[in-house]
Amino acid sequence: MNLTTQETIQWIERANSVFQEKKDELTELDQVIGDGDHGINMARGFQAAAEKLQAGSYATPSDALKDAAMTLLSKIGGASGPLYGSAFLKLSSSTKGAETISFDQFKEAMSEATDSLKMRGKAEESDKTMIDVWGPFTAYLQVQSDVQPDEWIEKLADAKEKTKDMQANKGRAAYYKEKSVGHMDAGAASTYYLFAALAEILKERGE
Repeated sequence: MNLTTQETIQWIERANSVFQEKKDELTELDQVIGDGDHGINMARGFQAAAEKLQAGSYATPSDALKDAAMTLLSKIGGASGPLYGSAFLKLSSSTKGAETISFDQFKEAMSEATDSLKMRGKAEESDKTMIDVWGPFTAYLQVQSDVQPDEWIEKLADAKEKTKDMQANKGRAAYYKEKSVGHMDAGAASTYYLFAALAEILKERGE
């Protein structure tokens, strides 16, 4: 894998482009069983993060991830800001000092980030949250020996789709109880787009 600093920045830039494109879709998902602002928040937060990284100079991927994390914390509104911010902080701290991020380092970083999300969000898998994509994707990574971008996207999409059949137990969606069944979680969808963007970058470099 060996994700470079420049590729890490490209990941955030690519994610930003996707969130600008999918802003209305994510907002519509969130309007059904949430606050209705997820798409707007993700687009605003990642645009700020991309601009921050474009203007900065970074020695390691960890440095870039830390700046992205702090920007997401301050710019993404609602519950998603602290969640995405804390996850990116863990990705940063877990890879601190590495000139490039190896696949083994990425797997460990994802495990730590997912644990951080569970603690901060006080949620587990099957609660119909973003953890229902972070968790299964992280578990999948742990048993892989190399990067398979197309398979990544397939696993991410499968986890995202499964949230439709879940009843929400956390956040605003929990108020809808059984009525939340049949609707995809917006945080699960944004997580899919985030890591699909990374998979596309790895695919383009021939992984």
